Amino acid sequence: ESALLGRENAGFYQLMEQLPQERLIIGVHSAAHCEAMFEETRNWVRERKAFGRHVSDLQTVQHKLAELKTSIAVCRAFIDQCTELHNEGRLCGEMASMAKYWATDLENKVAGDCLQLHGGWGFMWETNIAKSYASARVQTIYGGTNEIMKELIARNIVKK
Repeated sequence: ESALLGRENAGFYQLMEQLPQERLIIGVHSAAHCEAMFEETRNWVRERKAFGRHVSDLQTVQHKLAELKTSIAVCRAFIDQCTELHNEGRLCGEMASMAKYWATDLENKVAGDCLQLHGGWGFMWETNIAKSYASARVQTIYGGTNEIMKELIARNIVKK
C-alpha cells in the first residue's frame, strides 16, 4: 500500500489522462531536434566545398534549406500553440496526437534531408547527423505509433 499512487485499480486511467502531455513532450523534442539538425547542416554547407565553391552556393541546396526552414517554422508555431493550450489546461487528445504525429514525421524528413546535404560524410557514425538520423526513427513509434495518432485524429473527424 505504501507504493500505491492514486486509487487502487485506476492506474491505467491515470496513465490515459497523461497521454496528451506525453505526446506533446515528444512533439516538443522532435521540433527542437529539427531546429538543431537544421543549424548543424546550415553550418556544414557553409563550410564544405565541392567543385571549387561552398556547397551553400548551390541553388538546389539553398532551396532545400528554404523548404526545411519553412517546414520547421510552421511546426514550431503549431507546437507552441499546443504548449500554450496545455499550460491553460485545454490541450485535447486530438491536438496532442496531431502535434506528436506531425513533429515526429517532420523530424524524420529533416534528418533524411540534412543527412543528404552532408553527403557521404553524413553516414559516418562520428557525425551528429548520422546519430540524429538513427535516433529520429524511434520518435514515430513510442508514445503511440503515428498510425495510431492518425486513427485517434480520424475518429473525431468522422464521428457523427
